[in-house]
Amino acid sequence: MQNTTRAVFMRGGTSKALIFHAGDLPPDRDALFLAAMGSPDPSMRQLNGMGGGVSSLSKVCIVGPPSRPDADVDYTFAQIGIDRPEVDYAGNCGNMSSAIGPFAVDEGLVPPPPDGEAVVRIHNTNTARIIVARFPVRAGRAVVEGELAIDGVAGTGAPIRLDFTDPGGAKTGRLLPTGNSADLLEIPGHPPVRASLVDAANPCVFAAAADLGLRGDELPAALDANPALLATLEALRQAAAVRMGLAPSLEAAARTTSIPKVGLLSSPQDSPLLSGRTLPAGEMDILARMISVGQPHRAIPLTGALCLAVACRIPGSVAHALARPSDPAALLRIAHPSGTILVAAQVHPDLTVPHATVFRTARRLFQGEVLWPSPPIG
Repeated sequence: MQNTTRAVFMRGGTSKALIFHAGDLPPDRDALFLAAMGSPDPSMRQLNGMGGGVSSLSKVCIVGPPSRPDADVDYTFAQIGIDRPEVDYAGNCGNMSSAIGPFAVDEGLVPPPPDGEAVVRIHNTNTARIIVARFPVRAGRAVVEGELAIDGVAGTGAPIRLDFTDPGGAKTGRLLPTGNSADLLEIPGHPPVRASLVDAANPCVFAAAADLGLRGDELPAALDANPALLATLEALRQAAAVRMGLAPSLEAAARTTSIPKVGLLSSPQDSPLLSGRTLPAGEMDILARMISVGQPHRAIPLTGALCLAVACRIPGSVAHALARPSDPAALLRIAHPSGTILVAAQVHPDLTVPHATVFRTARRLFQGEVLWPSPPIG
């Protein structure tokens, strides 16, 4: 026999996830999440569930009543392991954050405003931060159709503005957890790597691609085909996790794979895209390739883009040195394997970040019940 739990399957930005009402979940919710996504799957395909075999398609969101007075809903994100029975609550997913406001309106968790703009204050419990979502509403429902195109997603949709308020120190309490704009990290079998450890929206470690023997414009398949490089980047991630205070040891860091994200950066250069087109150097301010949950990302994690935009505004950081100089109030054009993303982020001299802003689209794909096996008896 199988159990049933109501769920909504949504795309948010360049990710997809099952979204559950908090009150519908069983005591052992992790078992439900793993079964629903088809994990663990040694073949990395998740054919026995809703997952898509890559980190951006193996996600769960939980939405419920707010636990603080300045929010309309609580939102908890879970990254589901693909080949391991892992449910990781360490960080947030910025892309899926774009789906939470429309979900809350469409599910009646917040009263729909008159036709016009909805404003939903989302408390992300992973980071204890407020995300303010603004999006159009018509006839009491979130509008789906629109003219905004985002690289990595076919077609267009209604714009969703996300303001990540006070994103600095989301997990560690400090924008620069070590107090430095750059640090040297010791990696076994590799010379020390100069890296910037930044905590904004989600913790990230940024290093120059050239310092890892890369051009910086490699596509995900090329990175994925280099297991020695991926092992070095995982060692870099673990060393950064310990240095940032996210884990007490390398062994503990190995068990929490979702943070920090790893960013490989280079100065603007003509760069191939997954579509086959070449993105000219003049259309970007910095070039990034990011690793998320051990896999090269086909676009860029939204929280990674937000953190990178903040890092570009910190003098002395790896990102600041590689980015095209620009007005601190200007939008930053971050290039990734699917195109570019525009992010607004300002950093005050005292290293406070009032908010970081980005625009996304989202779409409800399926609504109904997800089926998951009962645990074996005995």
